[in-house]
Amino acid sequence: MSVDLTSEQYEKHREAGEILAEVRDEAAEMVEVGVSHLEVAEWAEDRIRELGGKPAFPVNISIDEEAAHATPSIDDDSTFGEDMVNLDIGVHVDGWLADTAITVDLSGNEDLKDASAEALDAALDTVEAGVQTGEIGAAIEEVIEGYGYNPVVNLTGHGLGHWEQHTTPNIPNRAVSQGVELAAGDVVAIEPFATDGGGKVSEGSEEEIFALEREASIRNRQARQALDQITEEFRTLPFATRWLDTSRAEMALRRLKRNDIVHGYPVLKEDDGCLVSQKEHTVIVTEDGCEVTTR
Repeated sequence: MSVDLTSEQYEKHREAGEILAEVRDEAAEMVEVGVSHLEVAEWAEDRIRELGGKPAFPVNISIDEEAAHATPSIDDDSTFGEDMVNLDIGVHVDGWLADTAITVDLSGNEDLKDASAEALDAALDTVEAGVQTGEIGAAIEEVIEGYGYNPVVNLTGHGLGHWEQHTTPNIPNRAVSQGVELAAGDVVAIEPFATDGGGKVSEGSEEEIFALEREASIRNRQARQALDQITEEFRTLPFATRWLDTSRAEMALRRLKRNDIVHGYPVLKEDDGCLVSQKEHTVIVTEDGCEVTTR
């Protein structure tokens, strides 16, 4: 079956990727010791809107052992120290997505940063229609282990759908025997994570990112206002507490979560004292390779 890669859908994926590549590089330049996490996150989200896109999820700023789902709170006063900093940023244009990540190393562990970056390059070299996702995972694992580190095995790359940030297929960060065959036209995000820890992340207690679980009615006024904004503006995409316009947003979210209307994304972490690096691109799979939309 031939796929029309010039269709409006793919053009919007490309537009999202072009905006995202620019914002990622500019945001990475801002990451320096003493700079505010919140300043970088809000600047990047505003810049995405300036360039004609919308954030597909809150800017993730993961520090040291954190791997994913960390974003500043509305009154966050954290600043960068001598940290390993992962920026994970998403853009959508009319619900068609791009997703990218980069590590900025302020900690003096360049090898760990290079491990995930080189693993991504190796993964991209394997992508084409007909390749099994397990082969991509094997390429990632080989590079990261060659650096003397471990891939984070319970985080994966993923497909990107319409208004859906995570769809099938999963792209593993290690060799697996049961993979999925990629097809021309698939849009996937490939994101190796490398760590000097054991290679498995677990959920922390912090939670600043949420997404709609189901549409429902709720009586509390603040919760209802928040739900209206969520369903109209974010739909099924993740959002930050600080994005909500309603007063007492945290209380509104607690009510929505208690009623199983939204679900949270706890920060994912390696063991204390360990470091995690990440590099990610979004690609459109072609018959003989892939088109990287976020380069």
